[in-house]
Amino acid sequence: QVQLVESGGGLVQPGGSLRLSCVASGSGFSMYRMGWYRQAPGKDRELVAGITPGDSTNYADSVKGRFTISRDGAKNTVYLQMNSLKPEDTAVYYCADQQVGSPRYDYWGQGTQVTVSS
Repeated sequence: QVQLVESGGGLVQPGGSLRLSCVASGSGFSMYRMGWYRQAPGKDRELVAGITPGDSTNYADSVKGRFTISRDGAKNTVYLQMNSLKPEDTAVYYCADQQVGSPRYDYWGQGTQVTVSS
């Protein structure tokens, strides 16, 4: 079973920065394809950023140029650097792991709250 544990969320003022971390552990994890999702109150969960095994990245249009996803294989960790934060970035952020050969993200973390407010 794969475990994903997010950290780094909190309260930040508009224009500020946060870095989220997601540590993977357990049997069978591969960090094949990793993603960060978010869900704001009353809204559907949406993909924020993804990273492939070859370290290609993709981003939601709403965060391009402000957020950066990266990974450290030696630490089994994926990061989401979030800069120039806006109130509309307020949400619970989830880390997700897609296994080799799977068509979807298979494992999810418990989420970390990000609140952008003055």
